[in-house]
Amino acid sequence: MKFTVRWGFAAFLYVYGFAPGVNVAAQSVAAPEAAVHSPAPANYPVQEGFVDAHGVLIYYVIVGRGAPLVIVHGGPGASHEYFLPYLLPLARHNRLIFIDERGSGKSEQLEDPKGYTVENMVEDLEAVRQGLALGRISLLGHSYGGVLAQAYAFKYQRNLTHLILASTFPSTQQMNDVFRRMKEKMSPDLRDRIDAMEKKGLFGEGPDYRKNRYPDQYMIAAWGEGYFPYLYQNHSDPNYDPVENGVMSWDLYREMWGSDGEFVIDGNLKSVEYVDRLAGIHVPTLIVVGDHDECDPSLSQEMHEKIASSQMVILPKSGHMTFVDQPNLFLHSVEEFLHPARQSSGARN
Repeated sequence: MKFTVRWGFAAFLYVYGFAPGVNVAAQSVAAPEAAVHSPAPANYPVQEGFVDAHGVLIYYVIVGRGAPLVIVHGGPGASHEYFLPYLLPLARHNRLIFIDERGSGKSEQLEDPKGYTVENMVEDLEAVRQGLALGRISLLGHSYGGVLAQAYAFKYQRNLTHLILASTFPSTQQMNDVFRRMKEKMSPDLRDRIDAMEKKGLFGEGPDYRKNRYPDQYMIAAWGEGYFPYLYQNHSDPNYDPVENGVMSWDLYREMWGSDGEFVIDGNLKSVEYVDRLAGIHVPTLIVVGDHDECDPSLSQEMHEKIASSQMVILPKSGHMTFVDQPNLFLHSVEEFLHPARQSSGARN
């Protein structure tokens, strides 16, 4: 559930012609006279800023046109940037609002980590909706972001038009069972290495600048070998680096995930036991999961069975990063769900 941020958002948008105030057409070389009257390429200005959510500044980026689609990231403690460039095509028909959750990315960090809770992040999300005057929104949450999206729906369902739960889970107990099975399937050598490092303790060793994060050897073993088959299947990111994944909000991560390693959640996310509440979700819901997902498809199947107004899509040859493994299938599933009339008519603009 951890993701590396490599490109700055502004640099990425510049390369792809989405930079604020930049008209892509104006950058083109002079066209032949016969082409002067052809339609100009579409321009998608970018807006960014901060919403003061009850004393915590939450960073947002907006791009696109259409009804608002708010997108919340995983980790916990990553940032919105791992969605890029994969979700940008959705900007053609949706007003995308990416946020960095409190303590993550460019959003304000807290002095006291106890303020990092699902409940507080629900209120941050609602503050963003109100502060940007978005009205009713569609909400897409990936991984931990899907947990946050479920919690938001339980409290603020009246503000939703659509809910998209991607590669997520409704129960920490069930997720811990998935992690136990994952460990059992490892090679004995890998499992022994991971167990030995976890038993020794994962924090407080080495020079001062390293004491508050995982050792590199553990990152490579857990994220590079243990998790990797559940992250990617069809189209792995060639730049994926488990050590670089350590660039994250560790105070937040330890508070929410826990300090005992990657294969047990024992931080305050232990409170996430939503299965019995899922039947209360009545907004149209799309559940997307990879067939080799770190969040096992059985968890998505249970959510699908509990949420009466839900659809479920299992993407083939796909791990946790479904929109990287199967970008076209992922985008088509989301667009078809949000805009069925457009998809059925074959409209593209």
